[in-house]
Amino acid sequence: MLDVLLEARDRNLYTAITDCGAGGLSSAVGEMAAELGAKVYLERVPLKYSGLSYMEIWISESQERMVLAVPPDNSEELIKLFEKENVEATVIGEFTDTKMLQLYYKDNLVCELEMAFLHSGLPSIPKKAVFVQTKHREPRFSCPKDLTKTLLALLSRYDICSKEWVIRQYDHEVQGGSVLKPLTGVCNDGPSDASIVKPLLDSQRGLIVSCGINFRYGFIDPYWMAASCIDEALRQIIAVGGSLEEVALLDNFCWGNPDKPDRLGSLVRATLGCYDFAKAFGAPFISGKDSLNNEFNVRGKSVSIPGTLLISALAVMPDVRKAVSMYAKNPTDLIYVVGLTKEELGGSHYYDLVGYTGNGVPKVDARRSKAIFNALSRASARGIIRAMHDCSDGGLGVALAEMAFSGGLGMDIFLAEVPYQASDNSNQAAKRNDFILFSESNSRFIVEVERKSQGEFEAQLKGLPFGLIGCVAKGRDFRVFGVCGEVCINTNIAELKDAWQKPLRW
Repeated sequence: MLDVLLEARDRNLYTAITDCGAGGLSSAVGEMAAELGAKVYLERVPLKYSGLSYMEIWISESQERMVLAVPPDNSEELIKLFEKENVEATVIGEFTDTKMLQLYYKDNLVCELEMAFLHSGLPSIPKKAVFVQTKHREPRFSCPKDLTKTLLALLSRYDICSKEWVIRQYDHEVQGGSVLKPLTGVCNDGPSDASIVKPLLDSQRGLIVSCGINFRYGFIDPYWMAASCIDEALRQIIAVGGSLEEVALLDNFCWGNPDKPDRLGSLVRATLGCYDFAKAFGAPFISGKDSLNNEFNVRGKSVSIPGTLLISALAVMPDVRKAVSMYAKNPTDLIYVVGLTKEELGGSHYYDLVGYTGNGVPKVDARRSKAIFNALSRASARGIIRAMHDCSDGGLGVALAEMAFSGGLGMDIFLAEVPYQASDNSNQAAKRNDFILFSESNSRFIVEVERKSQGEFEAQLKGLPFGLIGCVAKGRDFRVFGVCGEVCINTNIAELKDAWQKPLRW
């Protein structure tokens, strides 16, 4: 359907288009005709099931349907175009100048409403929203000398581990247009940051699809959860070679009962984060959905799901041949971290692993983030990035491990070279190996660069935080040296990959 819609658009056969989402035709036609009016003949609507009443036809949410506004002179040509591609298209009515919605079923007028009433007739319902900043117990524990078991445990967490058994059940090869798949690497089982598809197989233009989610940050502050989700979705666009030039966002809120002031307060706080950072990044929200009232009675107590926000990002990629994958490519290549690592472990997987939530939720400096994103986009366009992976759940440690085992190559990493801001940055002892490795600060990337491109790559990042932290190894050993030069992780990529795959091994 997408191909024929794009062709019809290029031939200027329709003037407006919308999808049939929530509310089906009622929303699609009702919104398109809001300033005009419309007549719809419901018996003309193609049905997937027989026996539907006219009300069910009007509000059914059957998928894969679009509503188009087509000039009468273009109608015949458009229908022939759809028929050629075996796509069903039917004229179900017309727009009018009456500012009325009129629905007919077998010559009977079954609905007649003023558009003004339809869109503005329901009075707004005032609700009370209260947000109180939660203070959690701040962890107090010393840094373990050996962090190998910690990294393995993080890789095995359900939010981090391989989801291959799910991914393989779905078709991500529709028409052979997949450029970068959900799984990548030398064995096609490593985690891609985003997916890239070519909607038109004879064009090099592509579409990047990514997402960002972390409900744990909402335990501390839903505002910064929203900011982090937007940052994550956008940096995954950058990680595969995309840019912010043509990018858009979608939201998906899953929340508790909005009639309760605390639930609504946290929801409002999250939407404020969406508003502020969509504007800051210049990335508009083009659609979204919500699932509210996810609340249940457990032994007489009302329990809500954690307020959860999924942000999806879409971006146009002018040339898919410049796509970048995340897995390590070549021994002796240089490994950089780009972006500033802070002591931001509130809501992190590391804190959760040791039984804490904390308060230092990751925040977003949109100005610096945009500068980093744009610099890396320029470097990708110049072809000087071999591999790139965003740092999210589990921080640097998890990102580096995923790059290594996906590429079948080891790494030697030196934490002393990571740009880091501790809570007491004047004290070198405050720079803890575990915090550097597992902080989930936003706007950070691991980048693999050929040695011959070192100068050119660093020139692209002038004035921004980055560090040359190691290199891809010839063998399969994965070693991390702490801020004082001591070995704090010593393992091999087979052990890392096994820890990542075994929880949901298919």
